[in-house]
Amino acid sequence: MKGHDKLMTVPEILEALGGVSERTFYRWREIGKAPRGLRLPNNELRLWRSEFDSWLETLREAA
Repeated sequence: MKGHDKLMTVPEILEALGGVSERTFYRWREIGKAPRGLRLPNNELRLWRSEFDSWLETLREAA
């Protein structure tokens, strides 16, 4: 585990992105434009909060 880092659920990620659809987020992952995250044994996707924040920062820098 990454210290006090938190694993985010897909609904939490979508909310943090301001209403991006689930399909859009998964499409971004498919084409390599979003973090891959990790799959739990129940097949649910999770992202580390720090990985998500770093990804957002790269988008800000690219803008």
